[in-house]
Amino acid sequence: MTRTMAQRAAVPVAQLVLSGDLARPARLTVADLRTWPQHGAAVSFECATSGVQHHRFQGPRLHDVLCAAEPGFDPLRRKDRLRFLIALRGTDGHRVLLSWAEIDPDFTGAPVLLALSVDGAPLDAAGPQLVLPQDRCGGRHISGIDAIRVDGGYAPAWP
Repeated sequence: MTRTMAQRAAVPVAQLVLSGDLARPARLTVADLRTWPQHGAAVSFECATSGVQHHRFQGPRLHDVLCAAEPGFDPLRRKDRLRFLIALRGTDGHRVLLSWAEIDPDFTGAPVLLALSVDGAPLDAAGPQLVLPQDRCGGRHISGIDAIRVDGGYAPAWP
């Protein structure tokens, strides 16, 4: 084995687990995510500690990846999708919750990315980053996403 092959073997491969109300739950790597159409986004956001940040991200849309996993909503009932929530977790413990309507083109249609590179640097070892280009603040940008759960069966808090 050459040194280069040994070095590649030693690099950990980040994985992302898709679970929840899905017909096709999956475990995906950055290489797997490259099989979806890639989209770019030039993003500026205000960081509380270091001011305005400018970055260029590249990766598949979250909507495309989740649709491939076949969420459990009724395709004949358009509004059934609106009860679905998407929970994302980063390796650092950072979590965020999105509604399906935020990413669905029939509703808000925000171009939310699972970025595979930032400013041209690949995120293979770190894992994908959630990028919401429409957000003024980068608080929902999560690095190293390791889990996404789609949930359409939560119990409402009201009687």
